[in-house]
Amino acid sequence: MDNLGILIPQGHPKGSVQSPLERDTSSGAHKFRLSRLATQLSFKNQKGFSLIEIMVVMIIIGLLASLVGPKLFGQLGKAKTKTAKAQIGMLMTSLDAYRLDVGEYPTEQQGLEALVSSTGSDDWDGPYIPKLPLDPWNHPYIYQNPGSNGEVDLYSYGKDISPGGDGEDADITSWE
Repeated sequence: MDNLGILIPQGHPKGSVQSPLERDTSSGAHKFRLSRLATQLSFKNQKGFSLIEIMVVMIIIGLLASLVGPKLFGQLGKAKTKTAKAQIGMLMTSLDAYRLDVGEYPTEQQGLEALVSSTGSDDWDGPYIPKLPLDPWNHPYIYQNPGSNGEVDLYSYGKDISPGGDGEDADITSWE
């Protein structure tokens, strides 16, 4: 054996080429070479997957996607609704802090921006939030003062940006 781990049969000068089918009875090197050759030949005879096998796998993947996909997207819609409810709760808490400092809620014209930047009042002690969030559908929250359902109303129309709706299209409000 040379220093690279290659079997070199006795009697052969180093570096000479020997066919893997040659038989050297003085060592077991021929068995190793025949075994390696058989392995190489068996891989050359494999042609890969048949078209039928690939089609069956694709059908199975499609069926799994059709079962899992709707449930996954349904959860995404619920997560957006929960995020909107949490943001409305946080904004209402910030509005209450503003009211404690200033003595009243921001006017409708001042809007939610009054939570981020001063309204000119000496009692303003903000910012009450670092920045004004958009709802999960990238639309601004709607602020009304005076509100129809409370002192102030804060809500999002949901995904469809129109009153009413179900699921992701439902309105998310501060009074429910």
